[in-house]
Amino acid sequence: MSLGHNPDTIHAEMPPREEQIREELDRVLASHEFRSSKRSQEFLRYVIDHTLRGQGEMLKERTIGIEVFGRPTSYDPSEDATVRVKAGEVRKRLGIYYAGEGAHNPIRIELPSGTYVPEFRRGAHREPQVVPLPVVPVGEERTFTAGRAIAATAVLVAIALAAWFVPWKPKSSLEQFWSPVLSGVSPVFVCAAYVPVWGLDREPTAAQPVRVEDFVPLNDQFVGGGDLVATSRLTAMLVRMRQPFRLKVGNDVSFADLRSGPAILVGYSYTRWKEISKQMRYFIEVAPGFAGITDNGKRTEWAIANLPRDRRTDEDYAIVTRVFHPDTHAMLVEVAGITQYGTDAASDLVTNADLMKEEFQKAPAGWQGKNLQLVLKVKVIAGAPSSPKVVGRYFW
Repeated sequence: MSLGHNPDTIHAEMPPREEQIREELDRVLASHEFRSSKRSQEFLRYVIDHTLRGQGEMLKERTIGIEVFGRPTSYDPSEDATVRVKAGEVRKRLGIYYAGEGAHNPIRIELPSGTYVPEFRRGAHREPQVVPLPVVPVGEERTFTAGRAIAATAVLVAIALAAWFVPWKPKSSLEQFWSPVLSGVSPVFVCAAYVPVWGLDREPTAAQPVRVEDFVPLNDQFVGGGDLVATSRLTAMLVRMRQPFRLKVGNDVSFADLRSGPAILVGYSYTRWKEISKQMRYFIEVAPGFAGITDNGKRTEWAIANLPRDRRTDEDYAIVTRVFHPDTHAMLVEVAGITQYGTDAASDLVTNADLMKEEFQKAPAGWQGKNLQLVLKVKVIAGAPSSPKVVGRYFW
């Protein structure tokens, strides 16, 4: 008797078809994350079209710059990072989309770091496939049962031998960084701070000069853009790791929360999280005449010269901290920049396996079980942070 194959199971394991990928592309481009950026739409459509046509080898930085962004034929990618910056932005938008609206889509589009060739895979949320058991005639039951037992034993032996001889795969630097934080049973608190904002409380057509009294503090209402991107990236990572978490914003975060389990504090260490992080070696200080990193209370050269009042700058600094905190007696990770750009870039580092591998190749032996702080320098190009460079390290 031939058992055959379940066609539904085979279909579930097949790579997505072109028409399915194009349907998913339409859903992505129509999403909130991509509707607001024509350039991101054009970039993603271009790289997917060329990949589906079998022209992935043409997806080079210079070619994309010329054909998508209208750069001249003399375009030199080493002097103009537009394509790299846009690719990073598209990766962020895809991450946010699949962490929310697209979480249950049947197909996923990914743009791996270091390449402009997208990848396509089926979503993790598929209906389980049921393979029907064969019908055995009554007269053949004993023979078939014995044969099935022998076959099952052979399969188990083969699996055991395969498991014995398959080489052990060590954890990645990303997994080792997060392992002390995610090793318990308590959900992780992901905490973002509100940004202080003042609104102008007057008629737009009023002719009299603006007075100080016209400004009204809008407390507990706004979260910074860099903090929002960082929070989205971190929660998406926790979803991939199947790690339970609770999102807390602003005054909803209490000291009792931080004592009840591991926590990730996002952004603005010098305001909302100051009391928690000020005792660390590296700390962000923003004061008249200085916006930068302090080392045991002393100001360093890691500072933004003449930080504009609107916080639009071409460079930034950030701190990544992972510590068993003496006050909360729980694992604590802090990801914070002087401005939104630094927070964005710091979250990119701690959720990107490639960036983490590169950084922790330089780490001291046994770093996995140590407290640590990293100081990051970030270049800001066309309003978007580039990949951060680690300029300071401390392990204890």
